[in-house]
Amino acid sequence: MKKVLMLAIVPVLLAFLQPALGQRPAPTPLPEGPGKNLVQNHCSSCHTTASITRAAGYSTPAEWRRVMATMIDLPDSQANTMAEYLAEHFPEDLSRRPNLISGDTEIEIIEWTVPTLGQRSRDPAEAPDGSIWWTGMWASLAGRLDPETGEMEEFRLPPTARPHTIVPDADGNIWYTGNSNASIGMLDPKTGLVTEYKTEARDPHSAVWHPNGNLYFTAQGAAVLGRLDPATGEITEIPTEPRPYGIQVDSKGTVWVAFNGTNKIGALDPDSMEVRFYDVPDDRTRIRRLGLDSNDKVWFVNSTMGKIGRLDPATGEITQWDSPSGPDSHPYALAVIDDVVWYNESGKRPDALVRFNPRTESFQSWAIPSGVGIVRHVWVTEDKNLLIHQSSSNQIGLVKIN
Repeated sequence: MKKVLMLAIVPVLLAFLQPALGQRPAPTPLPEGPGKNLVQNHCSSCHTTASITRAAGYSTPAEWRRVMATMIDLPDSQANTMAEYLAEHFPEDLSRRPNLISGDTEIEIIEWTVPTLGQRSRDPAEAPDGSIWWTGMWASLAGRLDPETGEMEEFRLPPTARPHTIVPDADGNIWYTGNSNASIGMLDPKTGLVTEYKTEARDPHSAVWHPNGNLYFTAQGAAVLGRLDPATGEITEIPTEPRPYGIQVDSKGTVWVAFNGTNKIGALDPDSMEVRFYDVPDDRTRIRRLGLDSNDKVWFVNSTMGKIGRLDPATGEITQWDSPSGPDSHPYALAVIDDVVWYNESGKRPDALVRFNPRTESFQSWAIPSGVGIVRHVWVTEDKNLLIHQSSSNQIGLVKIN
């Protein structure tokens, strides 16, 4: 364990939008044609051309322009030329469409485009005052949205932070994981000041508050689980199984961890920091996110196998169900609301939001309007609605469940 000096930092300038080199896939050559150079120059300012060649595509220039407008602001002449080129060479891949299931539940999905394009907005969370916060990972910022008015405001964080996840505390402070500068940070919205707590783990990832007042976090690449005591600044970190990812706390105080580098779910003792592991069948299984029902049963996404599952900690029994869009649907984010499971199929276009009722073992699903960007994390609001996002297209969303 170690004490960490707290540093008050004034808001800083916008970080570069380029992602870390290790996160960028190799560039892919584009076909010849009018607009190639425009696409090459403008689209690769935030991602490589591999993101285009591997995408599901759109068949009309209008559809390409719609999604381009959420990523970059261009003059009409350039945007039109690029959209026509993309529609010609990268039409929709119909095999990527989700298998949408009808049902009786009604929802309304509201989406907002964040002010700074290219920031990769993600991981929205609700603060005690009802405002919605998000991280702009590539721009090193935190954003605040008033869902009643749609008004948005962005706060600059340390340029190297590249925040992955945010979790508000009871006083309205916004805590984030500094994924690129080995830190846990706290933003005070009233003053704009940032306090940083340095970690040994290089890449803090996801975090959750515990009833004991501590913040528990994962570090995926470093394969570390951590605990921060905000009262003292003391941080405890332990090595663990490869790539810990999602993290949640049950009603008894056990900290549950999803592992994206192995086929395991971990139960972390909040005091001793010892981990008990539960193996999920099939070595190919990888688990990104998990949630808890009213009986503290652990629900999870089996991303690589196209399934969702439930672990009963009392017996160790694991039950799994096939997601409606099949083995390549890649379930990603997950939450449980009133013992009903909500998650997304990130391998499909448009990205599908899925509802699973365990009592009837029935599915229902909807296409997310913006359709592209991948929901990587979700948050349940006080009103038992769902916060979502589409990171690539810079959208923050609210799912009103009727």
